[in-house]
Amino acid sequence: MLHLQTPSRAIPLLGILLVSPLGISQTPPLPPDYTGVQVHIPGVYITPVPNAPFSADVQILTHQKLPDGTEAVRMTINHIARDSSGRFYNESRSLVPTTFKGDPSLVSVRIYDPTTRRDIYYNPHLRLAREIVLQPLQAARAVPTQAPVPAIVNPRPGSRVTETDLGDQVMDDTILHGTQKQRIIDAAVSSTGQPVTITDQYWYAPDLFVYLIVKHDDPRTGEQIVAVTHIDRHEPPAAKFEVPTGFKIVDETPPQP
Repeated sequence: MLHLQTPSRAIPLLGILLVSPLGISQTPPLPPDYTGVQVHIPGVYITPVPNAPFSADVQILTHQKLPDGTEAVRMTINHIARDSSGRFYNESRSLVPTTFKGDPSLVSVRIYDPTTRRDIYYNPHLRLAREIVLQPLQAARAVPTQAPVPAIVNPRPGSRVTETDLGDQVMDDTILHGTQKQRIIDAAVSSTGQPVTITDQYWYAPDLFVYLIVKHDDPRTGEQIVAVTHIDRHEPPAAKFEVPTGFKIVDETPPQP
């Protein structure tokens, strides 16, 4: 069983993948596909749906392959929340060595309110909050209240794509539905001289509208595992969804004709 080491504990990440599948149920719409190994990790996609409050940690473990053949192993922990009205709070923190103690440095926070369509990003170092009120059609595209179904369309030339339904699993009394997507890159265009298989696994919690586990593996760039843990289904504090005191708020909403 694979574990993700955190400053205070180790958590089982992919034990769920070793459990026998349950009966497959109808799967609700899913969040967008995972974008792969990155240096800047924006956090998980949180659908702004009402009546499903929770708060949780997002633990990320990344194995990044470097040009000299070595591997950089780093981790981070983001904190996320959504209230009963659908407002969400989504952190982005810096990647740090796995030996790091405490919470990694906070890079930015996004707060979104689907009722007012008020979208805010704030930077704790600059103490600056950038605010925009999205127009209805813009909000529907940028932050859909029904999470879009990920689809593979027009795969790149020289690649072949397969999608596999992995069925249902149970983790901490939560039913997850799994999907695996594999893209095989032909040797001629893989930059390695050999065929390359990129594999993504998604484990989705229909009652939370969130991926609880995502695993991305590309032999050329490395592996990244994202796990939503320590889920608390109580209502988060209202202050979580407000810009902290002392920040300058800049309204960047474009003027309407």
